[in-house]
Amino acid sequence: MPLITAPVITPEQPPVEVPPPIEFPEIGYASITYIDPAGNRWPMTDLTADWYTLAEGVSGLGAAKYTITADPHPRGGARLRHAQPQPRTIVWPLLVKGSDHLKFTANWRALGRAFTSTLRVGPGGRRTPGTLEVARPDGTVRWIAVYYYDGWDGLGQTATGITWDSAVLTLWCEDPYWVDAVPVSVHRETGTQSDYLVPYPTVSSSQVLGATTLENPGDVEEWPSWVVTGPASKITFTREDTVDDGVDASASFSLDMAKTPHGPLLTGQTVTISTDPPRVRSGTGENLIGGLNWPEAELWSLPPGQTSVTFQLDGAGPGSAVDLTFHPRYETA
Repeated sequence: MPLITAPVITPEQPPVEVPPPIEFPEIGYASITYIDPAGNRWPMTDLTADWYTLAEGVSGLGAAKYTITADPHPRGGARLRHAQPQPRTIVWPLLVKGSDHLKFTANWRALGRAFTSTLRVGPGGRRTPGTLEVARPDGTVRWIAVYYYDGWDGLGQTATGITWDSAVLTLWCEDPYWVDAVPVSVHRETGTQSDYLVPYPTVSSSQVLGATTLENPGDVEEWPSWVVTGPASKITFTREDTVDDGVDASASFSLDMAKTPHGPLLTGQTVTISTDPPRVRSGTGENLIGGLNWPEAELWSLPPGQTSVTFQLDGAGPGSAVDLTFHPRYETA
């Protein structure tokens, strides 16, 4: 029984007010907002506000930096063996002012707290990064997770620190890539099962096989999450690749629900498979990672461009479905 190919259109989100665009080095015109760990939005390009970014001096919004590992070549030069993306550093000059000294002081303290709070350990013993959000005039939005590194110091010059001052922030990014704010969502589900005797003897397999093509519009590989809705007893996802020399380079993983404490998925029950970090959870939070076919399991990534993949759900029936979700990542803002 083939899968019905039906991409899901992500519903439109309520519009979020963004500051007017201004010109930035490396990226051109954009509206930029900082979102602190508490979810408060701080406009960075509203020149009428009490704080705004000084575009001259901004850096670190371009392509990621890489560390190259190479091997000497006997005929001279070297051959690239590995390229490792490095954490990104963003330099962010910011002017803060106020109608009087008390108002300026309140703004200065609030903004400093909004950035430095990214280093505070919160509930669960984890630090929560802030988000630098870049909106283009065409409505597209990319963001990057940032931590405060240093720079929340005033100029220390005469007349500063009374009703205005500026700071040159350095923001540190674990992941150097910019993330699309709109996720790519793909939905595949079973077709209508056939009755054995209507209109003539027909066989409907208990295995649902689906070959399809997925597209990653980003610049770099992405590690997707999968949600499988039952019924299903065994799940197999295969990425079909062939390298240039013709050697098969396909990668796959299987989740045998019968080998988990949960047992086979019943109608409406779900299991979520995350590829980075590897994680398998039932809809009720059970850890089912032991059901993967270790050590052969390869929780594969999705490279840029189009990739042929195959879904297989053993024990599938009406309601069986696969949902894939990921946020494309890009080199630049």
